[in-house]
Amino acid sequence: MSNTPIISRHQYMSILARLALALLCTPMFILAFADTVTAQTGLSVASADKEILLQNELDSVNQEIAGLNNTIGGLKSVGTSLTGDIKLLKANTDRLNVLIKRQSALVAQLGVGIVEKSRTVKNLGLRIDREKQSLAQLVRKTNEIDQTSLPEMLLSGDDLSDFFLDLDSFDAIRAGLKDSTDTLRGAKEENQAAQDALETKQQQEMDAKAGLERSKSIVQSNEAEKNRLLKITKNKEAGYAKVLADRKKRAAEIRAALFALRDSGEISFGKAYDYAVVVSGQTGIRPAFLLAIFMQESSFGKNQGSCVLKNKATGAGISVTTGNTKQKVMNPTRDVPPFLSITAQLGRDPYNTRVSCPQEVGWGGAMGAAQFIPSTWVMFEKRITKALGTDAADPWNARDAFMAAGMYLSDLGAKSGSYTAERNAACRYFSGSKCAASSWAATYGSQVMTKAESIQTSMIDPLNS
Repeated sequence: MSNTPIISRHQYMSILARLALALLCTPMFILAFADTVTAQTGLSVASADKEILLQNELDSVNQEIAGLNNTIGGLKSVGTSLTGDIKLLKANTDRLNVLIKRQSALVAQLGVGIVEKSRTVKNLGLRIDREKQSLAQLVRKTNEIDQTSLPEMLLSGDDLSDFFLDLDSFDAIRAGLKDSTDTLRGAKEENQAAQDALETKQQQEMDAKAGLERSKSIVQSNEAEKNRLLKITKNKEAGYAKVLADRKKRAAEIRAALFALRDSGEISFGKAYDYAVVVSGQTGIRPAFLLAIFMQESSFGKNQGSCVLKNKATGAGISVTTGNTKQKVMNPTRDVPPFLSITAQLGRDPYNTRVSCPQEVGWGGAMGAAQFIPSTWVMFEKRITKALGTDAADPWNARDAFMAAGMYLSDLGAKSGSYTAERNAACRYFSGSKCAASSWAATYGSQVMTKAESIQTSMIDPLNS
């Protein structure tokens, strides 16, 4: 028989109560409480001061930009001249330099916020860990008490009054168990909110950095053009006339360049840009971004080839490039019926009209340059015909495809024009998920954004110069 001294359950509960009181008075508990306060306020005093200073700087810079915008508006109204061009380039460069200051201050401000939000998430994580440990201890003690039978309790040698006191303590532990569970649930919800806020800050920082790099690139281009114009003196107006002629020639070359469209042939870049401008006016989608989507789809289409439907019952077809039979060319229940309806309305042969081939997972059947599956296209038909004032929406018509893609990208959040919004919309356009959910989709989104920057700087900017 063990020689270990036996203590009553009442004594045991008293010891637990004293330990709990001691825990409440420890520096660790006080620190945890301070962490909770910091987590709820979101900012330390020093960080709040930094935020105020940076916000004041942003307000000042915004006023400066507004003044420069007025100057630029006045210069544009004067008309084309050598002196006017130089002044306009200088004013634009000045505005961009101030904009760079604003974007740099915004990046710094967001950096402070990200540090604070990261600290909040960390503190809440520690709080959750503490609550989990507390919960585990309460569960363990509850199980210990719950497993003690009434005869054992009566034969333990304790007074009956001690037994009823132990029952009260048991109820107190169960109440503590509920409180701890509620606290843990609240901490988890608070932590999720903090993580969402952190992600938002990180996206805003990415947008600000992308804008910063874009502004720096334009400044370099403007400075090079200004220096070229400064070499032309007033006595050499013929030199300036040559500059204007070169600009017009370059603009004509850009407009005439062919722009490939998946399963729809090629059109001139000028026509594609005109379509994109119309779509932008209706949906708010940036023309360069919309064109980049079509350029990406065209490149992707060359790698994947195209198929035609041959069996409406099974959705099987053949590859146009190889002549081989392909299964899952089109979903027979979801997409074949609307596909037959669309082609009938447009007077097309459904069994000789190109659609996308199936990939490793899922079905093919996407149509035209915008690559909409038939069941999705019919959801946009009325919106497209209303926006363009036509009787029928044709997925193989470039103008209709551009409007459909613009509407869809707008629905996906790209109309805000920020880098992260456009990139996530591109990922969703491709895979249905945000970039973070798929490395494959993320690669697609990043490639679209690279193409958009190239289209903007090498084609749209010179075209509008």
